[in-house]
Amino acid sequence: MTLWWIGAIALLVVVFPVVLWLLNRILAAVERIRLAANHILRDGAALNDGLEPVPALLATTDATIQEVQVGAVRYAGSVQKLLDA
Repeated sequence: MTLWWIGAIALLVVVFPVVLWLLNRILAAVERIRLAANHILRDGAALNDGLEPVPALLATTDATIQEVQVGAVRYAGSVQKLLDA
């Protein structure tokens, strides 16, 4: 019976504080991960608001490319005529 008491005291004095220390470290890491996830979510939502005008800007870019393409083809034709001469 005395050995049971010694084992119980060793459990309380040695093992229990180590378990609490490890649990504290795990919970601190989980808290840091939670804060980082909240920052990512907040910044992602702000980024999403900045992406709303992108389709309209892409349409403008496509129209500009078409205009430049017409001028580039005319310019290349004129250069080709000069080089052939």
